[in-house]
Amino acid sequence: MEYGEVCETEWGDELGKNISTIEELKAHVKLSPREEKQLRKVIERHPMSISRYYLSLIDWTDPDDPIRRMAVPRSEELVLAGSYDTSGELENTKLPGLQHKYAQTALILATNRCAMYCRHCFRKRMVGITEDEVIHRFEMAVSYIREHEEINNVLITGGDPFILSSETIGRMLEMLSDIEHLDFIRFGTRVPVTFPDRIIHDDGLLDLLRLYSDDERRIYVVTQFNHPREITPQSISAVDSLIRSEVIVNNQAVLLRGVNDDPETMAELQNRLVAIGVNPYYVFQCRPVKRVKHHFQVPLYRGYEIIEAAKKRLNGHSKRFKYIMSHKTGKIEIVGIIGDEIYLKYHQAKNPRNIGKFFKRRLNKTAGWLDELDRI
Repeated sequence: MEYGEVCETEWGDELGKNISTIEELKAHVKLSPREEKQLRKVIERHPMSISRYYLSLIDWTDPDDPIRRMAVPRSEELVLAGSYDTSGELENTKLPGLQHKYAQTALILATNRCAMYCRHCFRKRMVGITEDEVIHRFEMAVSYIREHEEINNVLITGGDPFILSSETIGRMLEMLSDIEHLDFIRFGTRVPVTFPDRIIHDDGLLDLLRLYSDDERRIYVVTQFNHPREITPQSISAVDSLIRSEVIVNNQAVLLRGVNDDPETMAELQNRLVAIGVNPYYVFQCRPVKRVKHHFQVPLYRGYEIIEAAKKRLNGHSKRFKYIMSHKTGKIEIVGIIGDEIYLKYHQAKNPRNIGKFFKRRLNKTAGWLDELDRI
């Protein structure tokens, strides 16, 4: 069967054909004995899983291909600089699988699995490894949300909730649908990017989304396109299917070294997203995650230069995103740089009194995170 002919009942079987071993990877790229030894060490700690679709986007003749960087393990993942919990998720966990950091938002970790294990994942500590942080009794999360009327939206994420069965997703939506103080429900998923057939060939999922997304309470899909080459006929079709199912699609890109860390690529990405009906939402500063920070994080000063240069190439709709650092204290917008000072603003905050707070730090050219900036 050629790729793209997957029947709607077979998408789970297709995921079973993901590239997940060094032996399977060696069919596509030549590895020296040293490289092979290093990559085996990497995937012993952080598994590899690449959908055949996403594999088809890689230019194997280019060792620095941006798609390859996001999908294929590298020896740089052996560098342990950073933290596995850069945003304080543990301290905001109210029960296994449910986080409540910001007053208005409940976050549910629905699974520890994804259609592809991105090498830059900020939940590298759990994805593909452990189910300890995943929700096991969804009704407990629903009870918590029902009891906290300040919560007006729920983000279902993981892992990737769209690799769950449509029946499971339907039960989640059914249980949440009668909570009157919820204004909308979000799914955080990279499936439109890494495995679009899950959406294109499953009318059951689309019917569910259409059923629960109406004129009084919308379903949002927050996805993550990071490079223009991820925008393909298949991913466009997946996005279009979601939009036709009354779903609003937003994009949260991550600024990644070697992937999109130049103004031309970033501008092309945002312009093409708007063209296919996806709303630019955030561009995240790459978090200082262990086995990620060393080779993916761009310094803040350089990140700001890239974003501002990209915005000069964008129209009003494609420059609506904010350049954000998702810190343990809140979502911090990188507002500007004057001389050796960087100006910041709390777009969202764990402490409500900090929301909207404007502040500055002393800038240095190696800092990639708030904690590396000196107070003035």
